[in-house]
Amino acid sequence: MAGQDKLWHVALTVAGTPFDDDVVRTAMLRLRDEHAFLHSLRYASDRAEICYWEQAAEMLDAAAMAMRVWSEHRDSAGLPPWDVVGLEVLDQATYELRSRDDAMASRGVGSVMPTPVHF
Repeated sequence: MAGQDKLWHVALTVAGTPFDDDVVRTAMLRLRDEHAFLHSLRYASDRAEICYWEQAAEMLDAAAMAMRVWSEHRDSAGLPPWDVVGLEVLDQATYELRSRDDAMASRGVGSVMPTPVHF
């Protein structure tokens, strides 16, 4: 499938120095407006997790893009200067198998504007 993009489910976790919950939530809402295909946002005062769909030819390409998402939106969305502490990238078939019974799977790709949820 060389040269053809596939959909990859990305779960990116960042963490660092604690910030006020309201500041983090507001920043996450701005990130939601800036970054396409987000479907899950979770946060606490010292960490956040975003889940979204990425389009790329290979998993390594999707992972490389995911590693930059937080820093690329840091200034424009007002995100805390946290570091990536976790990354999971799954092809669409694997994600669907894993989450068959998950309510998020029934919502579809990018069909819902997520609301940040506190951990």
